[in-house]
Amino acid sequence: MEICIFTEPQQGASYDDQLAQASATERHGFDGWFRSDHYLAMDESDGMPGPTDAWTTLAGLARETRRIRLGTLVSSATFRHPSILAIQVAQVDAMSGGRVELGLGTGWFAEEHAAYGIPFPEKRFGLLEEQLDVVTGLWSTPVGSRFDFSGEHYTLEGSPALPKPVQPRVPIIVGGNGPRRTPAIAARYASEFNIGFRGEGRIAETFDGVRRACEAIDRDPETLRTTVALPTIVATNEADYHRRLAAIDADPDTFADVNVAGTPEAAIEKLLRLKGLGADRVYLQLVDMTDLDHLELIAAEVLPHLN
Repeated sequence: MEICIFTEPQQGASYDDQLAQASATERHGFDGWFRSDHYLAMDESDGMPGPTDAWTTLAGLARETRRIRLGTLVSSATFRHPSILAIQVAQVDAMSGGRVELGLGTGWFAEEHAAYGIPFPEKRFGLLEEQLDVVTGLWSTPVGSRFDFSGEHYTLEGSPALPKPVQPRVPIIVGGNGPRRTPAIAARYASEFNIGFRGEGRIAETFDGVRRACEAIDRDPETLRTTVALPTIVATNEADYHRRLAAIDADPDTFADVNVAGTPEAAIEKLLRLKGLGADRVYLQLVDMTDLDHLELIAAEVLPHLN
């Protein structure tokens, strides 16, 4: 089972903060570093010093890391025209030597769209499907050929469909908790299906649903990676545990109900249960990027028991 670090820079992080965490992620042996793609802080955070663009950040990290996978969990289909997104991701893939993964979803945070004047249509699944059609179509078009697309939201005429990513197929992550539409989209387009912030019973049900969606279109479910993302707090004593909870404004009475929480031993047990449910990869959400000791502790006390 792969273990990646996942963070939320819109809550208040500079590029240097993200570089420090990504560098530590690589140094300590994790498999990848992924970030949210948001432009507005949530809850009570002031978001200082302000948002950073996900793909601009990943371009920088592509040149400053050498091994870890890099990507979004997940970009919003409302943020970028799919042709521009395809160019951006292909370029960052080249900059990283073929280590990029694209997470793409419908978007959900209406307030950030209002704050920055980004259109937020009520119905967005059609937008997402067309974006996936365009991005994958541009990448798969043979060099020297042209790509055309005519849909409800996007029209492309005679696109040279360049540049191409370094990877023969950039992994595409689709995720969510919906019982029907999201599993169907993942079965059609994705190399990975992700569910986040849910209990083990719901994770098991959702994994079963996406496997059925694969079978419905005669896709081998084994060809679709299933993964989980969960907030994570690990500590060797009560004082550190509560300090880390307080740093992210987490409720100490409920945090452990669903998440990766407690001692290293408790974290190992949780992760092994997720593996038993079919998780091929787990994203540990570490929001406090200043606490690099937290990341080092997980690397030293948890990772060796999972590989």
